[in-house]
Amino acid sequence: MSKLSSEQTIATQKQPHVQSAVSSKELAWQIAIAADDKKAEDIVLLKVTDVSYLADYFVLITGFSPTQLRAIAESVEEQIEEKYNLSPVRVSGKKEGHWLVQDYEEVIVHTFLPEEREYYNLEAFWGHAERIEFSQHR
Repeated sequence: MSKLSSEQTIATQKQPHVQSAVSSKELAWQIAIAADDKKAEDIVLLKVTDVSYLADYFVLITGFSPTQLRAIAESVEEQIEEKYNLSPVRVSGKKEGHWLVQDYEEVIVHTFLPEEREYYNLEAFWGHAERIEFSQHR
């Protein structure tokens, strides 16, 4: 049984998306930097290009409270909009604040509380994808 409520699954916002010349790899890395600015932990990029048609990269992020998750998501949206004039085509989970998803088409951002990240274990599900550890000195 899924932990996602029907309200959480349906609560998806459509937002404008403008194409940019940025590569999906650079976009994923800049998203990780924006998350790191809000003290996100355990940031991992999964290169899913060869194993999924959904996106080129998933960026997996851990935050420790619903407030921090929303701050991370807002930092990502603000910095990516400012740097590349891009907005996510869909955003889900901001209201609930346990697992936020931001869809930038080529890059999908998953920002979790630790319990949700452990429960859904996307790293294991996409275990055959190339794993890129993010590290940046604060």
